[in-house]
Order: sequence, then C-alpha cells, then structure tokens
Amino acid sequence: MKEVKEFAIAGMTCAACSARVEKTLSKIPGVEDITVNLATERARMTLIGDDITTDTITAAIDKAGYTALPLEDSPLLEADIAIEGMSCAACITRVEKSVSRLDASVEISLNLATGKAHVRYDPRSSKLYKIIEAIQVAGYGAERIESTGVDRAAEMRKREQKKLKITFIASALLSLPLIGAMITMLTPLNIPILHEPWLQLIAATPVQFIIGARFYRNAWHSIRTLAPGMDLLVALGTSAAYFFSLYNGFIAPALGEVRGDLYFEASAIIITLILLGKYFEAAAKGNTSEAVKKLMGIQPREATVLRDDSEKTIPVSDVEPGDLLIVKPGERLPVDGEVVSGNSTVDESMISGESIPVEKAAGDGVTGGTLNIHGSITFMATRTGAATFLSQIIRTVEEAQNSQPPIQRLADRVAAFFVPSILIIAALTFLTWLLVTGNLQNALVSAVAVLVIACPCALGLATPTAVMVATGRGAELGILIKSGEALETAHRADIIILDKTGTITRGTPRVTDIIPFNSWGKSELLRAAATAEKRSEHPLAKAVLDAAVDESLKVPEPSEFTAHPGYGVEVTSGEKKIHAGTIRLFTEAGIDISLANKHLPKLEASGKTCILIAVDKEPAGIIAFSDTLKETSKEAVMALKKMNKKVYMVTGDNERAARYIADQAEIDHVRAGVLPGGKADFVKELQGQGDKVIMVGDGINDAPALAVSDIGVAIGTGTDIAIEASDITLTRGDLTVLVSALELSEKTINKIKQNLFWAFFYNAAGIPFAASGMLNPIIAGAAMAFSSVSVVSNSLSLKRFKK
Repeated sequence: MKEVKEFAIAGMTCAACSARVEKTLSKIPGVEDITVNLATERARMTLIGDDITTDTITAAIDKAGYTALPLEDSPLLEADIAIEGMSCAACITRVEKSVSRLDASVEISLNLATGKAHVRYDPRSSKLYKIIEAIQVAGYGAERIESTGVDRAAEMRKREQKKLKITFIASALLSLPLIGAMITMLTPLNIPILHEPWLQLIAATPVQFIIGARFYRNAWHSIRTLAPGMDLLVALGTSAAYFFSLYNGFIAPALGEVRGDLYFEASAIIITLILLGKYFEAAAKGNTSEAVKKLMGIQPREATVLRDDSEKTIPVSDVEPGDLLIVKPGERLPVDGEVVSGNSTVDESMISGESIPVEKAAGDGVTGGTLNIHGSITFMATRTGAATFLSQIIRTVEEAQNSQPPIQRLADRVAAFFVPSILIIAALTFLTWLLVTGNLQNALVSAVAVLVIACPCALGLATPTAVMVATGRGAELGILIKSGEALETAHRADIIILDKTGTITRGTPRVTDIIPFNSWGKSELLRAAATAEKRSEHPLAKAVLDAAVDESLKVPEPSEFTAHPGYGVEVTSGEKKIHAGTIRLFTEAGIDISLANKHLPKLEASGKTCILIAVDKEPAGIIAFSDTLKETSKEAVMALKKMNKKVYMVTGDNERAARYIADQAEIDHVRAGVLPGGKADFVKELQGQGDKVIMVGDGINDAPALAVSDIGVAIGTGTDIAIEASDITLTRGDLTVLVSALELSEKTINKIKQNLFWAFFYNAAGIPFAASGMLNPIIAGAAMAFSSVSVVSNSLSLKRFKK
C-alpha cells in the first residue's frame, strides 16, 4: 500500500533542523519522497507498506528533538484577521515574528495591500484571541473578520484613511510658518518673525511628537520585535533634525555659542509629506479591491419567498435550499436555483461576460446575482449562502489576493536586510562627513536624507497591489485565478493541452445515426442504449436519453450499474445485461465486433463518435453522435500559436473523430483513445521533457490531469470536481478567455517587475545622492512618500486590461 502523509512539525528554527528531520525520516524503511519545509513547518512523505504507522513517524521525529502532529489528526482552524497600521514590508516581518514567538506552529499569511491576515492554528496549542493579542503587542490594530458579509478590513481602511486625512491637514497647517520661512530664505522677501526660533519650535513640536507619535510608537514596537522598518527610519531622521535645531536655536546661545541653522522645517515637512503620501496610498489601495466590492454589491439583500401560499420578503441569509422564490422583472436573483415555472431572459454577463441575455424556462438553472430582465419566474433554491456560485467567486478572488506569487519572495528577502543596512549606511555617512569635513551640520543633514529616502514602503506594496488588481479584473472578465503562483506561472507555459468534448467542442452532442444489427429495430436499440446510459453523467449519455425522450420511449431503471471510465458502461436490467461503449469495452468483454467494423470507419471518418450496444453479449447495433466545434475554438488556437505555445488535443475518442475536430480547429498535435489516467500520464510525460504544461478540461475524467499539470484550467461550464482540481477557472466555455488569462498573467508579472524596479530605483538612485549631501531631506521625504503612490498607481493601470 502506498500512502502520502503530511505532518506539522514544531521546533525547527533553521535549515539544519529541517535537514535533521529529513535525515531522521530517511532512515525509516518504507518512507520515501520526503519533503521538509522549514517555512511552513511541514513534512510530506510517501509511506510504502502497511507496517508504517503515524506513531512510528511521530516517535522518530520526537526522538530527533522535535514535535510532530499528523495533519489529518490535527483539528486545524482557519480565520481571517483585519490588521490596522501596517505600512511597509518590515511590518509584515514584525507581525510574523510576534506571532511565531507565541506559537511557531501557527501559519500566518499577510497581505500589506488589503490589510488582512489569514491564519491556520491548532486550538489545542493556540487560541485566536492570543494570536490577535500578539499582533497588537507588535503595535498594530487587529480584529477578526467575521463571515457576516461586512468587510471589516475595508472599514478599518476607511477609518485609517480618515485619520490620515485629519492628521495631514493638521500637520500641513502647523507647517505653514515653517514652509514660509523656507521660501523667504530663497527669495528677497524678508519676514523676520518666520525665522524666530520660538515660533518654529511652537509649530514643529506638535507635528513631531503628537502628529508624529505614530512613527515613534511603531518604531518602538519594531525594536522590541527586532524587525526594524520604515517608521524607525522616519523617527530617527526627523528626531535628528528636530533636536539638532533645538540645540542650535536654544542650547547653543545659552552656552554662549553662535546660534546655528534651524532644521525644524525639515522634520515637520518630512512628516507632513509622508502623511500625504500615506493618505494617497490608502486611497489607491482601496481602489485595488473594487472588483470584490462590486461582486459583493451584486447580491440582493432580500428575497421574495413563497411560503404557506403567500409571498414573504425575507433576508437572503434566511433562504434555505428547497425554498421557492419569486423574481420579478428588473430584480436580481438572490441565490442559485432551478426554474420551476415562468419564462424570462436573464443577463448573466457578470459570470459569463456575455452581454446577450439568456432565455430561461422550467428546468433551467439560474445563478444568484444575475439580473432578471423581462418575465417573472419562480425558482427553487439549490445553493444558498457561501455555497452559491457568486460567493465562491468572491472567496476565490479574496484567497488569490491574500496569496503571494513566488516573485514576492525576492522582495521579502531584501526587506529583511534592507532597514538594518540603511541604518549602517546612515551611520557611515554621518561619520564620514564628520571625519572628512568636521562639519557636524552637513554630516547630520546627509545622514537624515539617507534615512528618509530609504524607507521601503514601495517594496512591500509592489507585488500584492498588482495581484489584487489583476485577480479582481480577471474575475470581471470571467477568469478566476486561485493563487498568486498560478497568476505568475500561467504565461510561462510551453504546452497547452485541450480536452476535446466540452472544451474545444460544444460538449452537447446529438444522436445522428441509429444502426441496428440483425433483428433489432431502431426503437428497441435506442431503448437499450438509454437504459444503459441512464445513470451515466457522460455527455453522450445525455444525448441518448434526449433522443429517447424525443421518441417517447419508456426507459427502465437498471438494477446494477458499472462504469468503465474511458470505455463505457455495463448494466443489468431485468434478466438482461447490456454493454454500451467502445470497441475496447467489447473486446475485453469478449463480444464480437465484426459487424461494428463494417460501419465504424465511414462514421468516424465524418467526425462522428460512436458507441456500440450489446445485450447479453450479442451485438445489437451502433449509436452515432455528432458534436460541433465552438465558434471561438479555432480563433483561440491560432492566438495560442502566435504566443509560441504548442497546442495538443487529448481525448478518449477514436483517432478518426479526434483528427476530424483537430483539423477544423487547426490543432497539429492529437492524442486519441486516451483514458482518464492516461491524460495525467501524458501531462507527466511532457513535464519529464522539461516543459511547463497547462491542462484545460471540463469533465470528471479531466480532474487527475488538471491536478498534476503545472497549471490546471477548468472550463466553468464543467463539473465541480474539475473546477476544484484547477488553478484557474474560466466561467465561460470560451477558449479565447484562456488567451486573455495568459495575457493577464504576463502583464501582471511585468507590472510587478516594474514595481520592484521603481521601488529599488528610488532607493538605489536616492541613497548615493543623499549620502553625498546633494539631496535635501525635504526632497528625500517627498520622493519616499510618493514612491509607494507611484507603485500602487502602476498596479491600478491593470484595471484597464481588456480581453
């Protein structure tokens, strides 16, 4: 027996620890494919044989000095937390350190752009309120986000934005006399009172210590948690300018020395400019999640339900599966369901991207959030609350926005060493100027400029803002991207594998030929085929049953049903055993195929798919089907080729029928007669050649291949299991959306690279100027404040992406 197990491991602190755990596990016979991840504190391995138990693993790890817990036995809980006050990449490090000190086994994923954290924890060793307290100890506001539909993080962002606006206005008003003094120094205009030390002290002090208290508070927390960040640089830089001015203006004259230059305006204006930049940044970050806000705003608050033969208006949260709901023209559907009565047209553009309304009648499915246009309909609720399609879209987008693409690791590694490096550079700048020139004033001004220009705000925003905007824009276009990694990887794929039925073709085949053998009649053959396919979920099964309904045939329920994936089905009805499927099914069952071979070549050459029918192992006939190419499939394939992607079509259908469809779509590479497991094997075969593979499919039989591919793309019109196994879901059954997804992936990564470049550029270009004394601290403050604004603005340009 082969089984994959995963364990949570507590106590690992460095790479040597993970190596020790891996070495310990490798000594256990039957334990293979061991992966130990220090960052997530997880160990994953394959156990071969029945003799190895979880106790064996935990005992070995415990002996090595660590604590192991099988994940399937661990009652891990998850929660989302809104965090207030994070301003740069170093803030993320500070929160992570504070939480890890509480319990190293807690997993926390933070997003600077959204101000949210997602945590996974074991309630036996950690409590959520303790995690929240650890975040608060680090110096930030923290509050659990309840699943009430109220965006608590958004509320906190609004409060922070309002606070920033008020403090900026107050700081700007107090800084006006200092700005006036600075301006008059550069012009012939002379207003002596503006240069009076007492006036400047009175104006600068509240800015420095009341309005600027946030920088001191956060700086103190960053020192306590050994994760210095932007606030420490600002606090040090402005304090140096303030206290140097205090000495020159008051202490030096009291000691009988000549009064030196004042730099009160530098400290106050730097704080004012940083607050202005923070305000613009907060406003811009709010815009990055507009797509999710729009989706949340789509769902109605109330629903009209039919209960006790009367209409009642109730909150949507009270709707339960099975309720009958009435929707009038101009109203949005509150939940997912199936039409019971009435006819209407529904605008489904929010899930399909198609502006043309779709006609709905009894038996048709409807989706919550879509707009009912003309007639009134009554429908039965099938999925409510978090299970609705709209809720799943919102959750998928939010999870993707909270995830980090691999490129973010570069920024995280740099941020961890950045601030300490800047502190060293500032100290060296100060000492060099002092030793070389002996001028304390120039040494201090240059050091302050280095501290201020180097704040790493933009570095922490470069990636998450781009991911947020891209995933939100993707959702608007019908592209649901489940993770930052999928967003980064998609455009790098070398090979695109397309399933045939439902992906390239419409997936709604119809019966075109009924060819009975011997004494069988067409109606008898069709009834036997419909009996065999009655419990099957295959698209061909539905076509057979539809044909039986059209002929008004009564189809009995089979007593036994056995599916042979990729081959066909075998059922028992009464005393008869019916086989329906491919030649391979007939051959393995020992059924004669000579009659079938007379008809199959001609049918398959015309692009038709065929199933053979046998009753009690006697050939009964052939049912042939035709499936048509989607209008956009050829266009999409041509676009993929222009992107230098190699396109394959993989199908369980026969070679002739597969080649017929491939030729129509201008696909050069075809694999026919492939079983469900064979699709996954084919993906692995291509990956073994060093290719990155995208698998696109819509059926249950595509799920294994979707799971093993580098990027699995599910057509949203397909099955839930295919969507679950995928990394990207296209809510429309249109392959041109796949092209858009790859283009969005490429543009997003380009934006992230641009953001990281500008984030580094501000520092790399500014620090030498500041250190050489060529950069005024006020200019440095303005450049730093607006660097993060430029990064967020660059990310926001992705909102203009068009398919």
